[in-house]
Amino acid sequence: MNEWHFVHVADMQPGSRRSFRFNPKYYENWEIARKQIIKLEPELMVIGGDVTRDGHYHDFEFEEMKTSLDTMNILYRAIPGNMDTGNKHTDKQGPNPKRDDIGLNVTSEQLRRFSKFFGELPWTFVHKNVRFSGFYAAVTDSGLPEEDIMWQWLDDLKDLPPVQHHVMMNHYALFIDDLNEPNFDITDPEHYSACYFGIDEPYRRRIFNAYRKANVTIVFSSHIHCRRPVQIVEGIRFYKSPATAFSQWDDRWGDGDPTLGFYYCHVNVGEIVVEFVPLERVSAATGGWGKGGHIRPEDRDYSLAELK
Repeated sequence: MNEWHFVHVADMQPGSRRSFRFNPKYYENWEIARKQIIKLEPELMVIGGDVTRDGHYHDFEFEEMKTSLDTMNILYRAIPGNMDTGNKHTDKQGPNPKRDDIGLNVTSEQLRRFSKFFGELPWTFVHKNVRFSGFYAAVTDSGLPEEDIMWQWLDDLKDLPPVQHHVMMNHYALFIDDLNEPNFDITDPEHYSACYFGIDEPYRRRIFNAYRKANVTIVFSSHIHCRRPVQIVEGIRFYKSPATAFSQWDDRWGDGDPTLGFYYCHVNVGEIVVEFVPLERVSAATGGWGKGGHIRPEDRDYSLAELK
């Protein structure tokens, strides 16, 4: 088999000039990444979520981003991120009073809206003897019907025909530091970010066991916006992926790299080589409007929008 290539990109969050907030840096950084990816001519692009800044509020952000992706003329599949569909479920409020953690829980309606633009979830397909699978693990412990669908789908993966490689797409990291780490407390300011970025037990181990049974060889996660060297756990390679919009949490690890970019993957007969491609330049745009983070409805001022 001749070598072929695919791209993993995530956390683009370009935003929209029609929204209550807009950062032109994020928008331009996505345009820079988009042109670089087109120039590389990959056969496939897999997208690890957060394709929008506020898609969980606005269909127009999904519409705008779908047009941007469709006109790249590259086969692609996407999973949602929390900015597209809402966060993993919690019944506790975190320490930041400006963020309604319970109100940010992912809903079935948000997932259906994402699927309307980017296809049904979960998904799995084979391209040139490589299986690609994607789902949204934030539905764990939610009680949503999508959670039952997810667990059945994960179990069914083991019965699919064998392939040379199996690449799994996550938005949330299955673990922050170590597969066996304890759960983090959302109410503790020291633990909040780790809780926000990862998957809790007992669901973490249940998902990992499903990966082993399905012969998953590579797992890409995003959401953290900080790249790390590959971590190998029981033969599975885990990659924490870079963002294109902005970096964060670069002080968590001594080996964390906040450089913006994406992964360019070379598929050979016996291996997949994952190469980090930094943005050829990072936007220096100024201006924009609105507040960052997960802001409450009363703080969303649409009168600031440039395009109404």
